[in-house]
Amino acid sequence: MALWILFGTFFGLMLIGTPIAFCLGLASFATVLYMGLPADVVFQRLNSGMSIFSLLAIPFFIYAGDLMVRGGIASRIVAFAASLVGHVRGGLGQVNIVTATLFGGISGSAVAEAAAVGGLMIPQMKARGYGIDYAVNVTSMAALIALLLPPSHNMIIYSISAGGQISIADLFTAGVIPGLLLALSLMVTAYIVARRRGYPTEPFLGLSVALHLLAVAIPGLLLIAIIFGGVRSGVFTATESSCIAVIYALLVTIFVYRQMTWNDFVHATMGAVRTTAMVLLIIGCAAAFSWLMAFLRVPAALVAWIQTVSENPIIILLLLNIIMLVLGTFMDMGPTIIITTPIFLPIAQAFGIDPVHFGVIMILNYGIGLCTPPVGGVLFVSCAVGKISIWEAMRSIWPFYGAGVAVLLLVTYIPALSLWLPGVFK
Repeated sequence: MALWILFGTFFGLMLIGTPIAFCLGLASFATVLYMGLPADVVFQRLNSGMSIFSLLAIPFFIYAGDLMVRGGIASRIVAFAASLVGHVRGGLGQVNIVTATLFGGISGSAVAEAAAVGGLMIPQMKARGYGIDYAVNVTSMAALIALLLPPSHNMIIYSISAGGQISIADLFTAGVIPGLLLALSLMVTAYIVARRRGYPTEPFLGLSVALHLLAVAIPGLLLIAIIFGGVRSGVFTATESSCIAVIYALLVTIFVYRQMTWNDFVHATMGAVRTTAMVLLIIGCAAAFSWLMAFLRVPAALVAWIQTVSENPIIILLLLNIIMLVLGTFMDMGPTIIITTPIFLPIAQAFGIDPVHFGVIMILNYGIGLCTPPVGGVLFVSCAVGKISIWEAMRSIWPFYGAGVAVLLLVTYIPALSLWLPGVFK
């Protein structure tokens, strides 16, 4: 009965539009009261869920990303990407994806990337005669690349949700090849759709211009090497790298590009504070919710049930993928990772699946959910920038979904795509 109260309260509140943090917190509170446990348990778990040092990396990376957008780094990355692939069919769509790949290695946030890159690219694509649905769909799916490339916030959350036993450096490294594979698949899809619709190309500006724009963008792009190289080599932790990212972003935007104004700095700081408060509240409530599921032995029951379905790892992975894709359409990514990692990870390990490999699978599944209604945060942001309805975008997004699912299946069933690079660095 306690499980019925926990999940019934949660889904009931979610259906009437209650914010996800309150859904998690109130469901946990109602269940604890029913079980006769002290109400303090919920607040203790909420506090312990937020009081994790590694979580500081998330607000600092968000802050660094916002500083880079306001300080001109993002616009210079767009210009460099345009010089590389603008002459390909559907050139601005290709520029959008390459920019998302480069910026994803700096921001680590799909929503931030959709807002930043979409804000720059969608109006340009619309003005050059591209369909607004095409611009929105390319932006939405390309934003998912940030989830796989370091410094992905959600990989940090996954590591913490797994008890801190999985190396964040290994997770960062494991996402690189899948992230680049996703970028390549989206570029091919964008080309095919652009060719079918007859979209234009941009003129090739020449190698000298591309090299000049690369030189201009290098100060911003260097941050990718600093974050990845520093964390991978052990010079600093992911949390420390996030602080370095903020300092570096300030130095570049103030002293190199000289584009950061006082108002931009204040807006970026306040935005980071608001985002931090919202994210930490969700994480704390999700921690209480996941503790209750562990207390009620939900993971053990699910492992036993799945073992009755099949003993074949291929079937188990397919089943887990379907479950995670469905969950991703209804819940925000951060709390979903916190809630489901203690449930799904033991199942995966019971069938011999490496936890780093499984982390990449989980991130990509829930990432696709960010572009799927009814919750799809990334799709909502892109549609808001493009000023079209969700359903208008949904009518033509299917080729891009297909590319994402194809990469998901490759990553799922070819572990080397995730595990080879971490092995090289070891």
